[in-house]
Amino acid sequence: MDVEILARVQFAFTAAFHYIYPPMSIGLGIVLVIMEAMYLRTKQLIYKQITKFWVKIFALTFAIGVATGIVMEFEFGTNWATYSRYVGDVFGSPLAAEGIFAFFLESGFLAILVFGWNRVGPKTHFISTIMVALGATLSSVWIVVANSWMQTPAGFHIVGEGMNARAEITDFWAVVFNPSSMQRLGHVILGAWLTGAFVVISISAYYLRKKLYEEFAIRSMKIGLIVAFVAMTLQFVSGHASGSGVAKNQPEKLAAMEGHFEANAPADLYLFGWVDTESQKVKGIAIPNMLSFLIHGDTNTPVKGLNAFPKEDRPPVQTTFQFYHLMLFAAFLMTVILGAAGWFWYRGKLWTNKTMLSILTLSVVLPHIANQSGWFAAEIGRQPWIVYKMLRTSDGLSKSVTANQVLSSLIMFTLVYLLLFALFLFLLNEKVKAGPFAKTNLSEEYRDTGNQVAPWVNRITRERVEQDTE
Repeated sequence: MDVEILARVQFAFTAAFHYIYPPMSIGLGIVLVIMEAMYLRTKQLIYKQITKFWVKIFALTFAIGVATGIVMEFEFGTNWATYSRYVGDVFGSPLAAEGIFAFFLESGFLAILVFGWNRVGPKTHFISTIMVALGATLSSVWIVVANSWMQTPAGFHIVGEGMNARAEITDFWAVVFNPSSMQRLGHVILGAWLTGAFVVISISAYYLRKKLYEEFAIRSMKIGLIVAFVAMTLQFVSGHASGSGVAKNQPEKLAAMEGHFEANAPADLYLFGWVDTESQKVKGIAIPNMLSFLIHGDTNTPVKGLNAFPKEDRPPVQTTFQFYHLMLFAAFLMTVILGAAGWFWYRGKLWTNKTMLSILTLSVVLPHIANQSGWFAAEIGRQPWIVYKMLRTSDGLSKSVTANQVLSSLIMFTLVYLLLFALFLFLLNEKVKAGPFAKTNLSEEYRDTGNQVAPWVNRITRERVEQDTE
């Protein structure tokens, strides 16, 4: 197999697998801040235990995310050495900033978040929770900046000639605020909020289906649903802004996303379909001229199609189209599920409706599908460029790496990552099965001011408290 294809598959696999975890960390970080703020405001111990339980899930996710993310940095120097040599001074700056300003902030306060409940005051612990959530969010900022620079490069010039040519930063803030970074950043962060919120919703729904820890699950789910409602609403605004940015900055990517071939004609908006590249038509259901309206506010305004660009500069149409529409479909399903959950909540039946709870339990996969397919559409849609209009993917490949070397490392990474994923699922399952009140001594923590077992403690935990007291 061609070494370029193998190198691209390897990086896509490692990046996609790693990206299972950061959105959960970012989203759970925001949820933890809200939960602990509720504890400080109400002084109700249940919110403290809610926060402590979700901190365990956050810590597990953070640990696996760190372990899976390190590999990609080495791939830049092994498989993509020419790319690193040519633009490493620019691309490496946001990555360095991520390590200095985000990762160290997050990891520095993580120990207080996890182990500091009885060692620091409540306000100090809350500040550490905010710092961890902020660090997780800042990590996404710098990673998105680095990737967005590859989509819309700015703030640099080329020095040297031939093999010695390389990109050099002329304006760091132009690199940070390149034409696509802020639009894409909002889209990514809101996707992460949805991911974290749906993790909370899913596990809470599972407990309610099993009639375990009902009060804990209801209060957790309410917070998760509110975060998800807000994030989903804002995501529609962010998605429109992101799409308009793609139309302006990378028109051939937008054309591939909607299978639009005509060089200069109004464009339809496809709900789903299959692209026939030979006949240059899409077989599916579309809203006529709606893409023109969304981009230009006018159904008759032309949109640049793929035929306006040389064939060698066009992205893979079918793959880009399908991943983009898979993202939209996942977003549509999340919207429907959240709408239904809101309706049942309003009627007071959400906490006991087993069908709805089952749907909510399984819905945790939807934000992951949306995140993954969105990134695949964005990255495949940039092809054949590794840095848009500046460096082709084929030219960024290392000259000394062989196909056998890449294939063997790909197989090894696949096995290791599958083991890590199995470990993650096992540990997550163990934490969920143990429940939010898995402690050896419960007698003090779950008593109210009258020295009675707090009324929100469920029957199983109540029995454990009484046994501890005896």
